Parts: sequence; C-alpha cells; structure tokens
Amino acid sequence: MGKLGKSTILQIRNMVSSRCISLVQNVLENTPNIEVEKVYLGAAQINNKNGTIDFIALQKKLQEHNFDLIYDKEMALLEAIKVAVLEMIYYGNNLNTIIRNSDYLSDKLEQPYSFLSKLFSEKTNTTLEKFIILVKIERVKELLSYNEMTLSEISYQMGYSSVQYLSNQFKQITSYSVSEYKALAIKPRTPLDQLI
Repeated sequence: MGKLGKSTILQIRNMVSSRCISLVQNVLENTPNIEVEKVYLGAAQINNKNGTIDFIALQKKLQEHNFDLIYDKEMALLEAIKVAVLEMIYYGNNLNTIIRNSDYLSDKLEQPYSFLSKLFSEKTNTTLEKFIILVKIERVKELLSYNEMTLSEISYQMGYSSVQYLSNQFKQITSYSVSEYKALAIKPRTPLDQLI
C-alpha cells in the first residue's frame, strides 16, 4: 500500500489484553519492512525500514487474529475510548473512586467528555456510561471467579458506593445474583471485544 514517514502510530481495533499486545507484536515483527518500537492497547508505534509496507497483507494477517487497522479518525477515537475504559477499570487500581470516569476519560483523550459520549453513542448501539458498566461487571465476574477477594473488597476496588449497589447492578446486567453466579460450575463471561 505505501511508504510512511520514519515513525508512525497504527491504530488497531480489538486489542483488549496483554495477550493481544503479544499477538500484534508478533504479526508486526513478521511483516517485511516494519521495525516495531512499541505495542500497547489499541495501537502500535512502528518504523519503516526503508521499504514499502504492504498494508493490505498486514491487514489480512491482523484479521486472522480478529484485529483491524483503523483508518477513520472517528473510529480511531472510538477505539481509544474503549481502550481508556479498559485501562481505567482493569489497571486503574480503584482509580474510579478517586477520579470521576468522565474526568479520567477527558484527561486521557484530551477531549470534552460530552464530545466523547456523543461520538460513542453515535458509533455504537449503546451509551458510554452503559459500556463502562458492562466492562465493570465483566471485571467483577473475573474477580468473583478467582475467589480471592470478598464482595466488599471487590465493591471498593471497582468504585461502587456499596456492596448493595454492586449486587443490584450485577443482577440487572447478568440476571444472576452474585451468590448464584459464584455457585455456577462454569461462570459465563463475555470477551471484552464483544461487549458492544
């Protein structure tokens, strides 16, 4: 497809975990004329090693692993919103009780929250607030599966004001009470890239 300047950021859809980072890094390292500088959730910084990069072939390789290159600016921002929500909830260490979700996302993405929320609603079938809740509930499911923390500890870590509020939201989203979910032999989870 073409040549790039020396260093370029590729926006990549559906990167939701450290395993995704490893997979994308492997694909990029095995693509001719690409030198990988850094791969992180939602993007990769690469250098062109003085040749032509075949972006069509790269896109096909990424699609084999359910990833996509993003060319549209609004779609790239949408993916950045998703990644920021995942980082906040999975790696934020109770960040959402200290900093409001809206403030965190605005600061991280350098855009007003109202703009981010409107774009998210226009490009998906749900609101940004609902997506944040869905991601939080998936994280709660994961923490419940490990059986290493009490529900009070999970509630605190996930930024809920009370165990009751967490329990009500969990039941509303999953149709299971927390105790019913914990009692299941196989606990159903939704892959993060399939939440919307």
